[in-house]
Amino acid sequence: MKNSRRVYSTEDGRVRLPAPGRPPVPAAPRLPKDGVVRIFRDRCGRNGKVVTVIRGLPARELEERASGLKRLCGAGGAVKDGAVEIQGDHRERIAAELRSGGYAVKLAGG
Repeated sequence: MKNSRRVYSTEDGRVRLPAPGRPPVPAAPRLPKDGVVRIFRDRCGRNGKVVTVIRGLPARELEERASGLKRLCGAGGAVKDGAVEIQGDHRERIAAELRSGGYAVKLAGG
């Protein structure tokens, strides 16, 4: 086999460990825990479909708050990774509802 070459190697595995003495790199930036609810509009990894993402709500209220916001917007959604995702761009409507509920709200992102 004169023209053979190695195509794939499992020597180090898929994920390489960080070099000794260096702290591991965090996977995603964390939001500050300042009591402010942030509302994002996101379309990354969703084939161009817009999703409203709400972060900063207390963990014990996520499911209840998510169902109320989905009903308010007339759209579907889910709770993923400590955030509420509502299908479609409903930032202003959700911000008004959360402000009336006593939360400090910021519209973040684009």
